[in-house]
Amino acid sequence: MRVFNAMEPNDDQLAAFLARKDGGPVHMVNLLKFRETADYPDGRDADLPGAEAYMRYGGPMTRLVEQAGGQLRFSALSSPLLVGEVEDTWDMVAIMTYPSPATLLEISKTPEFREIEVHRKAGLAGQLLIPCFGAETYLA
Repeated sequence: MRVFNAMEPNDDQLAAFLARKDGGPVHMVNLLKFRETADYPDGRDADLPGAEAYMRYGGPMTRLVEQAGGQLRFSALSSPLLVGEVEDTWDMVAIMTYPSPATLLEISKTPEFREIEVHRKAGLAGQLLIPCFGAETYLA
């Protein structure tokens, strides 16, 4: 299995994500890998840990999602793997629920998102986003 952290979806990934017509919510599993130190285009805060730069994005983004009818379901720092093996693990895991795939795209076009996106890019080395569709299922 090849694992490749990225910052943005490619065109095919985005088209497939937005093509979903079931109209239901999407639960987005975020596997986040932070930079050791922030990398802002203008060079500011060069000694700031990447995780702290990302948190400048995370809180405001959560509020944007909540205003759009979504919800942060889970967020925590990750631990070493219990089962399996990858070359490098992620630093944080979060699950965000959006009312629909289109909601995420709509949020990404707002001026508020554009203003905070710089912190996301400065703090992240890369990520995996795993969209999960369908009714919530809980194992008993």
